[in-house]
Amino acid sequence: MPRMSFVIRLVFAVAACAIMAVAAVLLVYAPYVVLTKGLGEGMPLHQALLEIVGYLIVAIALFDVAKYFFEEEVPAGREKRTAADTRRGLTKFVSTIIIALFLEALVLVFETAREDAAHVAYPAILVAAACLTLVVLGLFQRLSASTEKEIGPEPEGEQESGLPEKSLKQRLASRGANG
Repeated sequence: MPRMSFVIRLVFAVAACAIMAVAAVLLVYAPYVVLTKGLGEGMPLHQALLEIVGYLIVAIALFDVAKYFFEEEVPAGREKRTAADTRRGLTKFVSTIIIALFLEALVLVFETAREDAAHVAYPAILVAAACLTLVVLGLFQRLSASTEKEIGPEPEGEQESGLPEKSLKQRLASRGANG
């Protein structure tokens, strides 16, 4: 089992490094290409700048995903995380995706409104999807926090001592009987 854990952590580390490399290329190369080719071919400056912002949003989102991998998946000894740790990590990750969705939708709204207002429905759908994702994240936060409150913190020493971990029903039953 320890070998498999090491392999999994190694795969996440390599993936995070690859994602960071792609993000670094996007941060440097994409604006260069848009400015040289776009402006050289007569693209209006505002359109070139909006394209650059779109690439930068993707690059920052990629950096944030790689950071999540390094913080949450790569470190050793993270297998015994509590539900609260997992909830916080997942919230950070999904929040990054939501922010990227909103920013990309905003850029698309500006681009589409200038080019063809009839196609504004597509960015509007992206905004709606980001809003729905935000609502679902809030619901997840609320439900998981209330569950943690009912159950209490997870016992840290139970698995290490060799005793079986209590089931959800046992914890709820003991809470009801104790007060």
